[in-house]
Amino acid sequence: MREDQSYLRVGTAKDFKNKKDRRLYRFFEMLTPILSFGVLFSAIIFSFKIPDWVSFFIIVYDIFWLFKTIYFSFYLRSGYSQMRKNEKIDWIHKLENLKEIKNGLPVNSWRDIYHLVVLPMYKEPLDIVEQTFSSIVKTDYPKDRMIVVLAPEEKAGDEAQQIAQKIKEKFGNEFFKFEIITHPQDLPGEIAGHGSNDAWAGRKSKEILIDPLQLPYENVIISSFDVDTCVYPKYFSCLAYAYLTTAKPTRTSYQPIPLYLNNIWQSPAVSRVFAFSSTFWHTMNQERPEKLITFSSHSMSFKALVEVGFKQVNVVSDDSRIFWQCFFKYDGDYQVQPLYYPVSMDANAAPKLSVTLRNIYKQQKRWAYGVGEVPYFLFNCLKNNKIPFKKKFSMGFDLIEGHVSWGTSSILIFVLGWLPLIFGGPHFSQTLLSYNLPKITSTLLTINMSGLIISIYLSMLLLPPKPVNYGKFKYVILSFEWILIPFIMLFFSAVPTLHAQLHWLFGKYMGFWVTPKTREIGLKHGK
Repeated sequence: MREDQSYLRVGTAKDFKNKKDRRLYRFFEMLTPILSFGVLFSAIIFSFKIPDWVSFFIIVYDIFWLFKTIYFSFYLRSGYSQMRKNEKIDWIHKLENLKEIKNGLPVNSWRDIYHLVVLPMYKEPLDIVEQTFSSIVKTDYPKDRMIVVLAPEEKAGDEAQQIAQKIKEKFGNEFFKFEIITHPQDLPGEIAGHGSNDAWAGRKSKEILIDPLQLPYENVIISSFDVDTCVYPKYFSCLAYAYLTTAKPTRTSYQPIPLYLNNIWQSPAVSRVFAFSSTFWHTMNQERPEKLITFSSHSMSFKALVEVGFKQVNVVSDDSRIFWQCFFKYDGDYQVQPLYYPVSMDANAAPKLSVTLRNIYKQQKRWAYGVGEVPYFLFNCLKNNKIPFKKKFSMGFDLIEGHVSWGTSSILIFVLGWLPLIFGGPHFSQTLLSYNLPKITSTLLTINMSGLIISIYLSMLLLPPKPVNYGKFKYVILSFEWILIPFIMLFFSAVPTLHAQLHWLFGKYMGFWVTPKTREIGLKHGK
């Protein structure tokens, strides 16, 4: 890596030796939290000072979100329809009928493309890991072109090693190559977690698998999966086709749609609604490729991963950071292509409801901690003069606005509407606007909530087969669970997001929190 691009490996402001750079980066770390809390505090203060203007703002903001909801609903339906269409396509047949490869890849046919699958593992139980490997074995891509790496954490102890060995005994002979690569604990400069494990496994895979086999890096697609990720049968063939038909395959990441369905029937109501909401958000984002950033399980060219120096080991949000690493490494010439094809993952669930709620909060907080990409983006924009300003501004605005809205929009919608009535004083309470404000906002929120009908309908279509021990009215119960949305948006979206931003505001950096995985929950939450 060139010396002048050393800032591409920065995790936080404290990584800088230069005081000027450290102070600038520290300001960028504080910027989004300042904006988020500034919006909320301004709403409270202005409700005292100028309640009329705040009331107009509330109405306009509610109308804005109404149109935004309608806008997103079209994206959601379109993304879902394209996903179902792609599930039915015979991708192997399409690969066989590729007459020529136009992207400069040194291949004679699609069979020269190898898939490297990396699965970091911590303390996940055997049944979860087995289900993941079973799904990989059932895919239609030739297994003699698949290299699978199971990467347990050393700090997970002997039990993780025993599980890894059992998986190797059962599935090791199913693939061209299967390797267990253990991630050592307490390596200097690392934040222990998915990203550092992934980086170690990637480097070791290059050293002991890819290089000895003399495979061209351009011919290897690496998929970084959570260990609970179950791929659908045509995932790798769909991915290979996208790779071979993309204009710049080695300058592109490939993003599937995460469906949190593995344990959806056993999960409590809050977890189910949260899981579907996350699924729908990522489905909608497939329709906006210019705004798409890698999230969780995703795939990319091994060539790009090697050239960028593998994932950073000093960040929490490694899945989005690898995109920004590539984006700046290639001077903005990097993109994410939506696959419109699903992978299935676990909804957040634990044996006790209280633990489930705590875990949902912590997981959301960890996701929202990705606001740390804002200072990385802004600082690298200042350092890189080769990326057009228009592109920097567009992506920067979306990045910052997205994190500010994440922490404030639910509060503005569900809480702010009452502030002028509470703090506006006796003069405002006598106005016609004061009388009509709750009626207008209630009507707009009711119309807004009617958009849940689409969510309910699609959630029913996505559900896996109902377990036989569940009653016939379970579908009705699942439909009514969506009334929890306001509660979830406030306390399991906005609050943990603001909590995560406070960490950046005060420089109290987080470590990586691993979401516990368990399937033994059905009896605890009822049927």
